[in-house]
Amino acid sequence: MISIIPGIQNTSAALDAEQTRLNVIARNIANANTAHGPDGKPFQRQVVVFDTALQQAMSPDGGVQLAPVQVAKIESDNRPALQVFDPGNPDADAKGMVSMPNINVNEEMADLISASRSYEANLAAAKNAHTMAMETLSIGKA
Repeated sequence: MISIIPGIQNTSAALDAEQTRLNVIARNIANANTAHGPDGKPFQRQVVVFDTALQQAMSPDGGVQLAPVQVAKIESDNRPALQVFDPGNPDADAKGMVSMPNINVNEEMADLISASRSYEANLAAAKNAHTMAMETLSIGKA
């Protein structure tokens, strides 16, 4: 099948992957001060893991076919919870220590900026592909 906008499937997959990454980062920031979740433990930072971006498979004609980027999984960060001294907190242990999420808001903001820029770049690529396709169609009208 001939695609009038080549590469749009890969760009769309990248937009979906970056949207998932943005959502996970926003969830991490929102739960940066959640001392205990439904399981009674502090919120655990989540990280998006992508499939290899440049998975290459040889096509029958000898060319290289690139697979679109996809979210492989969302996994918990294995860093331990932060121990904060807060004896007035109802979640404090006998020594006054409270387990808090292992989330560094500054790190999350840097990841958010990176994901946002990646999303914008993929969106610009999609818009440019659309513009080129429309210009190609207009050549035949003249």
